[in-house]
Amino acid sequence: MSQPMPRRRLSTLPLPLLAALTGLLAAPLAGAQSLKALHEMAQGHDATFLAARATAESARHRSAQAEALQRPSVGLQSSYTRTGSDTPLYDTRSNTAASVGLSATQSLYNRPNTLTIDKARKALDLAEADLSSAEQDLTIRVAQAYFDVLIAQDALSTARASKASIGEQLASARRNFEVGTATITDTREAQARFDLATAQEIAADNDLRTKRLALEQLVGRPDVQPLGLRPAASLPEPGERIETWVDKTEQSPPVRKARLAHEIARLETERTQAGHLPTVDLQGQIASTNNRGTGAVSYGGAGTSRSNSVGVTLKMPLYSGEAIQNQVREALALEEKARNDLEAARRSVAQATRQLFLGVRSGSAQVRALEAAETSSRLALEATQLGYKVGVRVNLDVLNAQTQLYTTQRDLARSRYDVLLNSLRLRQAAGTLGASDIEAISALLDAPR
Repeated sequence: MSQPMPRRRLSTLPLPLLAALTGLLAAPLAGAQSLKALHEMAQGHDATFLAARATAESARHRSAQAEALQRPSVGLQSSYTRTGSDTPLYDTRSNTAASVGLSATQSLYNRPNTLTIDKARKALDLAEADLSSAEQDLTIRVAQAYFDVLIAQDALSTARASKASIGEQLASARRNFEVGTATITDTREAQARFDLATAQEIAADNDLRTKRLALEQLVGRPDVQPLGLRPAASLPEPGERIETWVDKTEQSPPVRKARLAHEIARLETERTQAGHLPTVDLQGQIASTNNRGTGAVSYGGAGTSRSNSVGVTLKMPLYSGEAIQNQVREALALEEKARNDLEAARRSVAQATRQLFLGVRSGSAQVRALEAAETSSRLALEATQLGYKVGVRVNLDVLNAQTQLYTTQRDLARSRYDVLLNSLRLRQAAGTLGASDIEAISALLDAPR
């Protein structure tokens, strides 16, 4: 890799060559990573996302535990007992008894258990919705960190280019002052702007380091170099009516989670109401007992005896101190809360979707306006530089024109990235954010060299 050009030579470069050098500085380095690649790294490293995935996995096992309520339960019982007695009427007697048996129970009718199973299945759906929400949140966090680095890179490149141009103007003002064609005021104004540009460069460099550290921590890899946006890339447009996006929000993670929570609350109400209903179980048992010893006659005789039984057990609650009634009232109140939470989630997501839709539309229009402003500012700078050379403009006019151009370029770069990020957030709010959206954004980035 070529060595960076010394700063004293950089300050004397003409503006067209300086712009070309700035573009080279902003170009992707070898080994740069796309948004898609860094998103995949984050999926295997981010602790918040991995915790959400583990929670979803535990919910699957919790649901399987509830499913066991409708299956038979089988148990093994075994015992070994030795007894002895010594009374005035009988000689000393002893007895040993060993028994082993199997018992099984199968629920025939148990409405609370059925509703508990339904609740567990809904809870599993809720855990999967939480995982989907965590995945989409990770996508937004990676995109935010990714574009933060690009914005900081552009800001640093702009600060360096601005400083170089001001340095060139400062050198020109000094030369003119030395030959007597300009006053000391021009030199001091240029020096003040140069000092300010130096401070802005330092701040921009520190901001870039901070933003890159945040991205590296998120993806778990050092020396991350994200790819920049292609100069001629077409930014995404919403392309549909705002209400079309709002209609999609029913499948967004927040609304989906609130809807599942309401369904779970409704099932809990039914489960508590079913506490008044009877339960019916089929029970069976088989056992074998072996008696030995001098006292075996008292225990039914020596030898092995076998027994078995099959029966149906019905249980009917009659009075529980109004515990069931109060459980029902509590469940009804919680169901009403869940219903209102669902409505609040729908309204909140719909409002956020409308705001993001308008934000993307407005951002796209702002990008077009800033592109026109960049062209105008560049032409204004060239005209001002020409006027300065022929003596109809002063040094301050050139400095102001330079500042306006570089400020416009910085704002234009930020606006482009804001449109991309808001388009992802719009899809997140609508519940449609997925891997294809990351691939679409990655296609707008420069290919690694």
